Formats: sequence, C-alpha cells, structure tokens
Amino acid sequence: MKAIKLLQLARDNASASMPLRAEADGTQATVYLHGVIGGWWGDIDETEFIKTLTGLNVDVIHLRIDSPGGDVFAARSMMTAINQHKAKVIAHVDGLAASAATGICMACNEVEITQGAGFMIHNAWTIALGNKADMRDAASLLEKIDAGLVNDYARRTGKTADEIVGWMDAETWFTADETVEHGFADRVVEVVGKRGSSNAWNLSAYKNAPTAQAPSQDDSILEHRNELERRFSLLERAPA
Repeated sequence: MKAIKLLQLARDNASASMPLRAEADGTQATVYLHGVIGGWWGDIDETEFIKTLTGLNVDVIHLRIDSPGGDVFAARSMMTAINQHKAKVIAHVDGLAASAATGICMACNEVEITQGAGFMIHNAWTIALGNKADMRDAASLLEKIDAGLVNDYARRTGKTADEIVGWMDAETWFTADETVEHGFADRVVEVVGKRGSSNAWNLSAYKNAPTAQAPSQDDSILEHRNELERRFSLLERAPA
C-alpha cells in the first residue's frame, strides 16, 4: 500500500505544463527533453513527443537531453518514433542521460555529449505487488527489459553482451570522455566561454551516482528542476 500511496503522491504533484518544447527553423528543428520520461507520472509525455516529432517536416532534428530517466516503455515508444522519422536525429546530452534516457540516445543517428555531462546505464527497476508468483513474473519481465536494453547498447557500441551486462549490473556512470570511448556517443562537445551543463538532479536513489555541483541558474528554472528532483527521488525510492 505504501508504494501505491507514493506513486499517487508523485502523480498529484506533477506539474501542469510538460517541459517538452520544439523549435523549427528552416530544414532543422530542436526538441527539448529536459525532465522525467513518461506521461503518467513524469514530465515528458511520450504521446505528445510522438505527435511533436511526426509534425516536424525537416531534414535534421536535434534532441536536447537532460533527464534522470523514467518509464522504459514510454522511452521505447519514443525510440520507435525516432527510428521511423525521415529526418537525421542527433542527440545532444546537455547535462545528464541516465536510465531510460540512454535508450533514446541509442535510437538517434548521432549522439554528442557535453564535456562535464553524465551518462548512466543500469538494470531496470519496477514496483510490484502481490504473491510469490507475481514477484517471479515481475522479475521475469525485468529480465526481458534488460535483455532488450543490452541489445540496444551492444548494437550501438559494438561491445559484447557480457560487457554491457557487467556495466548494467554495477550501475555504471560514464564521464563524457568515457561515453565516447565505449561507443555510446560519437563525440564530446566543449562549452567555451560559459559553464557547461552539470547534473543538478537528486540522484540519491541510485547507489553509484557521482557528486556534482550544479551550475548557477535562473531561480525559476532551479525551482522547476528541484520539483522534478523531489518527485523522481520519491518514485525511485519506492521499490526499496
């Protein structure tokens, strides 16, 4: 019952406006994915994302990503829409791509990551209620989800499945350089003349999350991000 109450609390506290924004300029467009993935309890609604993406009649789409993750099935539907779009899609990891957000990166034609940004892969999580049979079913589903993610990462990176599984089992956090070194991204982008993005999410639910100082931000932006942090941390702590 506690898990249900925590989920309901997270949903009740959801912001009314989704942080999904698209800007088109000639033959190119930019879509911002800054928030938790999944319309049911997160901020980036997969249906709205797909509608936005399919409505862009451009040659190149830039996805600006700063996300601690979210619903893996919502991310999967977003990945499908990316794969099916006629445009070249370039992922830009502005601050953080963790968990389900890394899958979205894998669906893009190119991935670039800002120096100082982070990239994290781990095994799938869930909240399950019921008897021992239900728990076994939940574990079986998680294994299937993990297998799908392993295939995504392996296809992109050229690494062996065993190596990917080891990283996922350990909950591995990659620096920007490591993300490129291991094949998850194509290049590192240096931010010249201003401070680069640094994750300001509350990642305490993850066991190996690095400590990072957040850059100075406008108060309204910081307030919005803090709200997302509280909700994501609350949801991810529920399985424990």
